[in-house]
Amino acid sequence: MYKLLGSLKSYLKWQDIQTDNAVFRLHNSFTTVLLLTCSLIITATQYVGQPISCIVNGVPPHVVNTFCWIHSTFTMPDAFRRQVGREVAHPGVANDFGDEDAKKYYTYYQWVCFVLFFQAMACYTPKFLWNKFEGGLMRMIVMGLNITICTREEKEAKRDALLDYLIKHVKRHKLYAIRYWACEVLCCVNIIVQMYLMNRFFDGEFLSYGTNIMQLSDVPQEQRIDPMVYVFPRVTKCTFHKYGASGSLQKHDSLCILPLNIVNEKTYVFIWFWFWILLVLLLGLMVFRACIIFMPKFRPRLLNARNRMIPMEICRSLSRKLDIGDWWLIYMLGRNLDPVIYKDVMSEFAKQVEPAKHDRTK
Repeated sequence: MYKLLGSLKSYLKWQDIQTDNAVFRLHNSFTTVLLLTCSLIITATQYVGQPISCIVNGVPPHVVNTFCWIHSTFTMPDAFRRQVGREVAHPGVANDFGDEDAKKYYTYYQWVCFVLFFQAMACYTPKFLWNKFEGGLMRMIVMGLNITICTREEKEAKRDALLDYLIKHVKRHKLYAIRYWACEVLCCVNIIVQMYLMNRFFDGEFLSYGTNIMQLSDVPQEQRIDPMVYVFPRVTKCTFHKYGASGSLQKHDSLCILPLNIVNEKTYVFIWFWFWILLVLLLGLMVFRACIIFMPKFRPRLLNARNRMIPMEICRSLSRKLDIGDWWLIYMLGRNLDPVIYKDVMSEFAKQVEPAKHDRTK
């Protein structure tokens, strides 16, 4: 297990050049690793351990175990409200009296490990797309200026090359910014769609999964009914039919224990809380991006907050003269350049871009 999980650490390694923000990385890197880890743990439990164990007489146990695992098991929903030990043997386990409509079948627990894997791939997709769109532009123009350990001549040459690039490529980065913001929107859409699909996958039980668990703390101990057993029952029933010695049809009603559901329920409790936290962060990020795009007066303050050594006058000048794409590029440069070099580049850039602006307006 350690070897399996150890291979995921490469997704969490520190990036010396950052082209995105923390919330974007939480969605793409941390959530991907989280879901892959859960998938690997459940896969190991499912295929290495014993995910189901059924009690039945007259039939070999491994036959019934395999049959019930493949064809799913069921509970009686009305039996969850009955008192365990007096009215029913276990939560949700009662005599069905041949009423097929009263049964609730559970077919999803076999697919949990695969669903988690595809969820992880969906979370990684925005990062994959952004890496393709970005194409290493930020790394190319930074040229190692995020690390100040170089000679003075080399530092000045790289600084001049960066300044030359910024001046010659004014108004050519709008698509760069739009693509990144589109990937951020895709993250938000992905979480909303995944929560909707998980709710459908668990028969409408996922969206209220965490709130039901939190409400449990207010219920007296003797009146508590574990809400997790509705989604992942630990004891279920399974019906197995076979022919007897005389050729007559025999029905075997078995009681099945599902140890795997203990892992499943804890996994999805954590996923429920994490997805809601992530959704709130992403929605807040969408509001923040809307302020940047539709409120130009907000941009100088952000540029100044990125590096306090840059005077507010220069920040206002750059924000006024540059379009949204160029502004976003220099804003992200502030995260990757040495602060002193960044101040020098922005101060010189503000001086040199001014004449070109006046020439175009004359």
